[in-house]
Amino acid sequence: MFRRFLQGAAIAVTAAVILPFAAPVAHAQEAAAEVPLLKGDWSFDGIFGTIDKQSAQRGLQIYKEVCSNCHGLYEMSYRNIAALGYSDEQVKNFAAQYQVADTNDDGAVIQRPAKPSDKFVRPFPNEKAARAANNGAYPPDLALIEKSREGGADYVYSLLQGYKDAPADVKLSDGQYYNIYFSAGGQKIGMPQPLTDGAVTFADGAPNDLKSEAHDIATFLAWAAEPETDARKRLGARVMLFLIILTGALYYSKRKIWAKVH
Repeated sequence: MFRRFLQGAAIAVTAAVILPFAAPVAHAQEAAAEVPLLKGDWSFDGIFGTIDKQSAQRGLQIYKEVCSNCHGLYEMSYRNIAALGYSDEQVKNFAAQYQVADTNDDGAVIQRPAKPSDKFVRPFPNEKAARAANNGAYPPDLALIEKSREGGADYVYSLLQGYKDAPADVKLSDGQYYNIYFSAGGQKIGMPQPLTDGAVTFADGAPNDLKSEAHDIATFLAWAAEPETDARKRLGARVMLFLIILTGALYYSKRKIWAKVH
């Protein structure tokens, strides 16, 4: 009995010491996770939704002028952007703006303009160089960012609009910024705010306020994660139509064949 009493007392003392410190941490984590993501109006939502190619083209421009300084599209080739409505000549000219390493006939390493078949050029040669240039943070590959983050396009859309002044009780280290939607890092993020109103000027005169820019780059990254999504949905619709017709034909055949039996 006395031993049980000592064990119970030890548990009670431990709880009394730990809980006052654990509760604020748990409360802070819960508060960080409770911030709801902004909901974008996405053309590609639903089984019949399609990528808004004009918006995705503007998103590509944002990636080129802003995001590509730190982030790559590691698994994408320049020729993939033809699916956004670019001609072969436009794709070729877009790729030629970048230099890639190659070898000449003598085996020497040279730099040449990129071709449509080349992968998107990476902003850094390796992870160490990327971390050294970003205060130790490693910028993720954007090709699959919307597949790897809960919320998908809404996550990117929200994160880009979530930069705020940090509350007085939040201490930021050098190279940290406050973002209300970055709950994974306790709302502390190593990426400075990449987009602001007017950060990019579009040739088609489309709105370039922060909300519109965030929407366009999120649309582009949704396409980058699944470049074949429109074709897959079209195929799915055709398959469903075929199955409906086939079901009707089979039902009619069944009624015709078994009519004599009954």
